Amino acid sequence: MKKILLVALLTGFNLAAFSQLMPSFQLGLKAGANLSKLSTENTFSSDNRAGYFAGLWARVGAAGIHLQPELYLSGKNTTLTNSAGQENKVKFTSMDVPILVGTKLGAAGVGLRFNTGPVISFILDDEQSFGDAASSAFSGDFKGQNIAWQLGAGLDIGSLGVDLRYEAGLSKLGEDQYEGQKLRLFTFGLAYKLF
Repeated sequence: MKKILLVALLTGFNLAAFSQLMPSFQLGLKAGANLSKLSTENTFSSDNRAGYFAGLWARVGAAGIHLQPELYLSGKNTTLTNSAGQENKVKFTSMDVPILVGTKLGAAGVGLRFNTGPVISFILDDEQSFGDAASSAFSGDFKGQNIAWQLGAGLDIGSLGVDLRYEAGLSKLGEDQYEGQKLRLFTFGLAYKLF
């Protein structure tokens, strides 16, 4: 009887350890809001403005570490103001592809996540509108893609999740005389795990 109990315990421990090493896969939907701001060198200042994002996320993990690629459509808004007080309101629409690495702490369907990793944004549109006093010389010329770095945390309760992240632009968005612009933003997202 002792041998059977010992074998059962060892088998249980081995299965528990093995299940931690087996990769798991999750897929879900995500949407939320962002506050974006262009940081600039010398020429312009910029204020925070609200935008949106919506798309898909996946999570593949084993042994407490996960890879979380995401794909979402994002609207980022900001206002550029030059030294003369002229304003240029810029609305970016982009396809964002974060590839995050993270860890999750918790059990029984409740967990706290920490993620970090690069984000590649492909700018689909950059709509610009000018104040009455602004001229075409104030128009921004933006590149077609941007690379940034995200850092954040999330909380999962069952199939629902909440994320809060900070994204810092690594590459400069502007070309020509506006080359000093980097996009920085905070995002708040709600996620739903499909499976």
